[in-house]
Amino acid sequence: MANHTVVKVQNKNSTSFKAIVRHNGRVLRTKTFKKMGERDPEIHQTKKGNLWHFGMKAHIGVDAKTGLTHSFTTTSASEHDLNQAGNLLHGEEKFIFADSGYRGAEKREELEDVEADWHIAKIPSKVKELKKHPRINKVQLKTEYLKASIRAKVEHPFRVIKCQFGFTKARYRGLVKNDGKLAMLFTLANIARVDQMLRA
Repeated sequence: MANHTVVKVQNKNSTSFKAIVRHNGRVLRTKTFKKMGERDPEIHQTKKGNLWHFGMKAHIGVDAKTGLTHSFTTTSASEHDLNQAGNLLHGEEKFIFADSGYRGAEKREELEDVEADWHIAKIPSKVKELKKHPRINKVQLKTEYLKASIRAKVEHPFRVIKCQFGFTKARYRGLVKNDGKLAMLFTLANIARVDQMLRA
């Protein structure tokens, strides 16, 4: 019978260890493992509602007419959406629709030169207040529904990469690797969208 020996070697103060498989004194293979139980130092947690989420965010800019993603950035979950607003614009926008996380974007110093019209959604609590008197606030509610219907285009690429490509969890450590994977997935989502438009 074969005599296999697995030796675990770990350096002091190291975050990884090496497993060496030996057969009759001869080294067959070695593999380095990361120590489990450690969180990724580049990815942080954030609170949404009453729930804490640990992970990363992908911020994307989508063309309202075609639904194609034209720009994207990745950050840790603790990064505020508003900080990435400037990275999501290509400079030729006539109007910008965004969710309530981007409130006050037009007042930011780095976005003062943007000549597009900003249409930022109201926060959910204010929309809830408007719904208490729907007949009085009919125009405001219709405006909010119109903003939401146009802004919904930004959610479609996420549906494609989650449902069609199965990207529901960040598999890699570090933002750079996850950023690379997401860049490829959003490119593929654009190809799927162009295919959809050609078939229509």
